[in-house]
Amino acid sequence: MKKILVTEDSATMRGLIVSTLEAMERFEIIEAGNGFEALRALPREKVDLIITDINMPDINGLELVNFCRSNPLYQATPLIIISTEGSEHDREKGLALGANAYLVKPFLPQDLQQLVQELIS
Repeated sequence: MKKILVTEDSATMRGLIVSTLEAMERFEIIEAGNGFEALRALPREKVDLIITDINMPDINGLELVNFCRSNPLYQATPLIIISTEGSEHDREKGLALGANAYLVKPFLPQDLQQLVQELIS
């Protein structure tokens, strides 16, 4: 079973993302409430996809993306940014750091499911 790390500081939004992914019935979900928790989880879990918010306490999502892309263990792991930051500048910055996709909140569940399907298959 493929594993997805969901990094989101809002428990409500994290729950929405997790339930959207669980509806696909093919993934084990690992939850992190912030970037620091994600960095602690990465060495313990072999994940097939990382989903992260940008605005979080401690380590933000862009720092998490940067860490993953500079670490040989996670360079090839697909990464989706989900954020309220919807400007073209924010999107370009996230993609330039190495994210595979950028989804703006609020999003349609099927849009997230389609992205996950494309990146993890």
